[in-house]
Amino acid sequence: MPPALELRGLRKSYYQKPVLFGLDLTVAPGQIVGYIGPNGAGKTTTLRILGGLDNRFDGEVRVLGIDVRKDPLSVKRRIGYLPESADLYDVLTPAEFYDLVGSLHGMEEPRIRDRAARLEEYLGLSYRRNQRMDSFSKGMRQKVLLTSILLHDPDLIFMDEPLNGLDANSVIRVKDLLRQLTERGKTIFYSSHIMDVVERISDRIILLNDGRIAANGTFAELNARAHSDNLEHLFTQLTGGRAGGEGPRFNLDSDE
Repeated sequence: MPPALELRGLRKSYYQKPVLFGLDLTVAPGQIVGYIGPNGAGKTTTLRILGGLDNRFDGEVRVLGIDVRKDPLSVKRRIGYLPESADLYDVLTPAEFYDLVGSLHGMEEPRIRDRAARLEEYLGLSYRRNQRMDSFSKGMRQKVLLTSILLHDPDLIFMDEPLNGLDANSVIRVKDLLRQLTERGKTIFYSSHIMDVVERISDRIILLNDGRIAANGTFAELNARAHSDNLEHLFTQLTGGRAGGEGPRFNLDSDE
């Protein structure tokens, strides 16, 4: 079985400004991989390339053994991709939206309805499935998007900030769902700024800083390397951020 994901010397520039500097990475099937880093580190750029949305890069990228630049359609048939922000068709209901997405994946209507119903029930969406989405909150929209990217039962799921807008109960549900998917052999590669969630659910954590991989391993391995007891401290150590009350502070007690 080929690796779920393989990067060799991945480089990317915008207007001659490099943003990714020769990333090398291999991910085995059945893992939850947390991809973290400061704003502007290159996480979303990486995910767009992996999802086949940007083929203007140097290096080699293989998804499920398929060269993403040579055969992006074959890649897209086997992956789910959740961007950080996406628009929905507000005039549609979730059920109508799933019919559209499923048909684009070549799914038959009974299978679309069955998959959607099970995912909706798990995520707490069933009671809204026939209501237009123009009144949906950000959290409800995120659940609709999560359902839509899982409809066709993809082997590899890319997600950019998947917990955005979700309440605490929904976060718990999504975390459990991700674990269930990996138990079925699916691979999850996601970015998040919620360090405690990344720390708890990821089999492996990759820290990107200034377009380079600064750390790559299990939470225990990274902690041992950095002599840290939590991911937040590790993050600030490796990216030059502020933690533990150190560094300059903003004075809230005076207008001066």
